[in-house]
Amino acid sequence: MNKAQLINKIAADTKMPKAQCEAIVDCFMNNVKTTVKKGGDVKLVGFGTFTKAKRKARLGRNPQTGKTIKIPAAWTPKFRAGAEFKHLVK
Repeated sequence: MNKAQLINKIAADTKMPKAQCEAIVDCFMNNVKTTVKKGGDVKLVGFGTFTKAKRKARLGRNPQTGKTIKIPAAWTPKFRAGAEFKHLVK
């Protein structure tokens, strides 16, 4: 499901206009991005938690040449599914 399909589904389920649903989805995504970027967590009970995590520097390999390269440390967004969501997927 992509963003447009999600908006259509929310609009159908709530009987709200698509434009209003799109604004809500955009607002949700912007708030999650902003909070995680600042180092905060977004915890949605029963769904999961969005966090910011540090990835260590490591060695990798260039697939074209086979040469070893250094991959620098980086910050990355992470999502950890909640217990209810995990149980539903099982």
